[in-house]
Amino acid sequence: MEILKAIILGIIQGLTEFLPISSSGHLVLAEHYLNFKQPDLSFEIFLHLGSVVAVLIYFRKDIIYLLKSLFIFKDKSSEHLNNRNTLFYLLVATVVTALIGLYFEDAVLKAFSSLYIPSFMLFITGIILFISDKIEPRGLDTHQLGIRKSILIGFAQAFAILPGISRSGSTIAMGIFTGLKREAAARFSFLLSVPIIVGVNIHKISKITALERSQFLIYLIGAFTAFIAGYSVISLLISFVKKQKLKYFAFYCWFISLLTLILFVAK
Repeated sequence: MEILKAIILGIIQGLTEFLPISSSGHLVLAEHYLNFKQPDLSFEIFLHLGSVVAVLIYFRKDIIYLLKSLFIFKDKSSEHLNNRNTLFYLLVATVVTALIGLYFEDAVLKAFSSLYIPSFMLFITGIILFISDKIEPRGLDTHQLGIRKSILIGFAQAFAILPGISRSGSTIAMGIFTGLKREAAARFSFLLSVPIIVGVNIHKISKITALERSQFLIYLIGAFTAFIAGYSVISLLISFVKKQKLKYFAFYCWFISLLTLILFVAK
């Protein structure tokens, strides 16, 4: 795999994993229109590793603070109880996503072979983002989410298994729909990305037959590029969510959706 290709795919993965424009959809479209072959499974795992490291570093204080509360029971302060509630709701949403994803795995894999599906789903993503800007959230924080709302966010994340549906966009939007404050919805979405990205790629590792050692440096370059691109846009997305500017990503999704469909039909 060429270094330039690894850098381009790393940038696409890093930007689109967290910006609400669908990483899977963009990778499918990039493969088709840039004449890139599907990256091998081991390289794909490295790209996702770069993305998840970006979240871990950006939210390192939040993650450490949340995890500390799992071991502090003598302190009866509400902060630790709230943190444990948030962790529980993250777990509920993750389990829901995992169960749905495993059940529909084969059907979803077929969707990646079609160009129509990611183009159409990008249009749906645009609708979801546009509507979310119009909702006035009820001001809930993550520890107030509740089991039923956590399940709904888990369903939204599972829906994003389809290429063209943004994971971050659908989970942030569902968080807002269920009453979370905008910033809290974005924070919950980013934290939720860690277990699901790690879990999906652990599942994929079992399918790797061999790792080309000669390509290892290029894999690392791709992962590092995905990390830099991903880390650089996290704060940008949080700012857009708070200012109710997700509609701009909606316009982008609609533009790419229509453009790719026109190009495909015109061939």
